[in-house]
Amino acid sequence: MRLRRDPFRDVIGRQLDLFVEDEADLLEECRDRYRAYESADREDREETYGDFSDAVETATEALADMRDRFARTLDAEAAEVYEDSFNRAVRRRWPELGLEIENR
Repeated sequence: MRLRRDPFRDVIGRQLDLFVEDEADLLEECRDRYRAYESADREDREETYGDFSDAVETATEALADMRDRFARTLDAEAAEVYEDSFNRAVRRRWPELGLEIENR
């Protein structure tokens, strides 16, 4: 059985590359917050995890906005295929953000 090529693969790749450029500070904040959580003392872990979670939520919202803006330019069927492809690409590239992207 031959798998079909994802028709949105290239555009999504370019979108995610653009996201890296435009939102470098946001992605760095996610990394910084995660490192702070990982190195926090036991009594500070809950608070630092909350900070990390907030940063992930902000980044995920920005990705979902990008996805949704493009999806609005497509017909309903294509938009559904695109959204699924976009969400998979985010999960592959940023697993910590991918857990939230489908809820947006």
